[in-house]
Amino acid sequence: MDDQVLAAMARWPNVPAVRGWLSLSARGQWRLHPHGRGWDTPDEEPGETISSPQIIGFIGRNYLADDAGRWFFQNGPQRVYVRLDGAPWILGMDADAQGRSRLRTHTGQDYGPVDHWWLDPGGRLYARSAAGAGLVNDRDLGRVVDALRTADGQPLDDWFERPDPAGISVRLDSGDPGCSAARTPMGLLAADAVEATLGFVRLP
Repeated sequence: MDDQVLAAMARWPNVPAVRGWLSLSARGQWRLHPHGRGWDTPDEEPGETISSPQIIGFIGRNYLADDAGRWFFQNGPQRVYVRLDGAPWILGMDADAQGRSRLRTHTGQDYGPVDHWWLDPGGRLYARSAAGAGLVNDRDLGRVVDALRTADGQPLDDWFERPDPAGISVRLDSGDPGCSAARTPMGLLAADAVEATLGFVRLP
């Protein structure tokens, strides 16, 4: 958290929190709802994408969760709760300086190690790590699925094609032949069980 934010919290400790002003899309875009009608209102606003790199960076540095799994942006002394259209972290895949594949969050942080993967009925791929729950951005879904291998090194094609796939162990292939990735459980997850299983609140 930024020093200026910590100072503002200390100076004004009892500023009420707000809801309905900020959301995070399933593609990792921050959206501002300028009239505070971001969710649970009859005239809900679709929101405006925030494009300023300075503001995006400020939100990302001061983006946290409380003990109840509600994610928020600490805007100076005020807590701004975030509507999550996918998960707290939206994940993509890129390569590090050595050309090895890695998962990155929408805020530019490395994500992992993953301790569990889930696939929901709509084809969304979720992950969990010590940082919290993540959803793979649909634009990078193919790359991540291609990088996932069964415990014996096979692609996941056969598993996806089973009429009733059971849980398996997978590893994320980084492309480094000298790296042995940890095996991680992967299974199916009902759409209505995502929040409870991964421990976050979409509408805080």
